[in-house]
Amino acid sequence: MKAFVVTGGATGIGRATALRLAAPDTAIAVVYSRSADAARETVAQCERRGARAIAVAADVSKDDECRAAAAAVSATFGDRLDGLVNNAGTTRFAPAGDLDAVSADDFHAIYAVNVVGTWQMTRACAALLRAGHGAVVNVSSSSALDGTGSSPAYSASKAALDNLTLNLARALAPEVRVNAVRPGFVETDWHVRGLGAERFDAVRKTVAQVTALQSTLSADDVAESIVWMLGQPKMTGQHVLVDAGRQLAAGGVRLMEKK
Repeated sequence: MKAFVVTGGATGIGRATALRLAAPDTAIAVVYSRSADAARETVAQCERRGARAIAVAADVSKDDECRAAAAAVSATFGDRLDGLVNNAGTTRFAPAGDLDAVSADDFHAIYAVNVVGTWQMTRACAALLRAGHGAVVNVSSSSALDGTGSSPAYSASKAALDNLTLNLARALAPEVRVNAVRPGFVETDWHVRGLGAERFDAVRKTVAQVTALQSTLSADDVAESIVWMLGQPKMTGQHVLVDAGRQLAAGGVRLMEKK
C-alpha cells in the first residue's frame, strides 16, 4: 500500500491531488487547519475511490502540530511514506503599488505557512519519507518568477519556497526526491474569495487572453502535474512551471492592478 500526505488537502489543489492519488492500494492523510467539514468530505470522496483516508488537523506554521501530524500518519499507515505534497498556503490580497496594504505582520504570517510550514512538515515526515524512498512536491507559484500575484509578501514567499526546494532536495538525497510545481492562475474558491467575484472574473478573462493556450488552470490541472512529479524516479531539485503559457506573454500579467 502506498501512503501519501497532502497538506491543505481539504479544498482546491489539495483536494484535487488527494482524489487523483486515491485508489484501492493507497492511504491518504488529508491535513487541514480550519476546513474540518471540507476535509471530511475529501476523505469521504477518497474512500469512495477505494483508498484508505484520514483527516488530520494541523497548522503547519506550528512545529509541534507538524510532528503530531506525522506521528498520527505513522501510527495509522505504518512507518513509511511514498509522498508528501506541501500544498498548505496563505496570502493577503493587496493592490499592486499600495505599499501600506501589506504589513510586516502579514509578511511573517505568510512566510510562517508558505515557507517555514513547508520546512517543518517536511522535517517531521523526513524519516517516513526516507523509509519509503518517497518524494516531496512543494506547491509554489509562477509569481515566484515574475513578482506578480496576490501580494508582494506572497510572491516573495514562493520565491523563498523555490530556494528551499533546492536545499531540501540536497538534504534528503539520495533516498527522497524533492521538487516544486509553479502553477499560474488557478480557478479556485480561494481566488474568488480573495479577489471578489467580479474582479476574479475580470482577471480570469485577462489571463486567458494572454496565455499561449488561451486558458487558465483548474485545480485538477495542477494536481495532474503534482501526481506526475511524485512518480518521477530520477527527478529532484526541479521547478516545473504549469501556467498555460502565460510566461510567454511579454511582461507577464499583473493580477492585482493599481487602483
